[in-house]
Amino acid sequence: MALPGVQHIVVVSSGKGGVGKTTTAVNLAVTLAKHGKTVGLLDGDIFGPSVPRMMNISEAPLVDERNMMVPLLNFGVKCLSMGLLVESGPVVWRGPLVMSAIQRLLKGAAWGPLDILVVDTPPGTGDVHLSLSQNVPIDGVVLVSSPQAAALDITKKGAEMYRTLNVPLIGLVENMSHVVCDKCDNRIELADNLIEKYVQELSVEVLARIPIEKDVMQCCDAGTPVCLKFPDSLFAKSYRLSNE
Repeated sequence: MALPGVQHIVVVSSGKGGVGKTTTAVNLAVTLAKHGKTVGLLDGDIFGPSVPRMMNISEAPLVDERNMMVPLLNFGVKCLSMGLLVESGPVVWRGPLVMSAIQRLLKGAAWGPLDILVVDTPPGTGDVHLSLSQNVPIDGVVLVSSPQAAALDITKKGAEMYRTLNVPLIGLVENMSHVVCDKCDNRIELADNLIEKYVQELSVEVLARIPIEKDVMQCCDAGTPVCLKFPDSLFAKSYRLSNE
């Protein structure tokens, strides 16, 4: 069943952890908002939510007269995360509670009106992904991977899971793809066309090749998306290109 007032739902996914899914989801959301779209960002990582820090939000959401949570707004993006609803300790839940939490974040919130809801997902191919696909129509999945085989192998498994669930694959973002020297502008590739084999096997295109830049980690920790703080960086330009 569609979410009231939400035109499109895009999932950001990769079976592998640590490849930059949340960084991608956050910067995609704020870039879309900057280009005139009404955007929401749902943190689907129940056990390790990172969106509150990266989006610089911390307050518990209010509840309206319909008992619907009101997403927090920052950088022009409506946000919800389990990290806003629980204390700082770990979430130790079995599958049914995880699926119930995802349903509450999706259908128990006043998301609309939105052009796009971006959903950041946890590593793996488990309860969260199944619950998303069962509860709402997903328009497509943006895969994220760093360029080494260990990450791409797991990303491929995640892609095959969504194909099994009849969810379209939009394409793949190659994160931490390369480094550009800030003194000579020489581009240093971190893998020799390794990703080409995987995109051919998956029959998807590479949406963007995102470089490693020193400001990314500091901006994530400080709660300021890189695409907003450094709009002329190679990192930010990669997101504008993929948006266009």
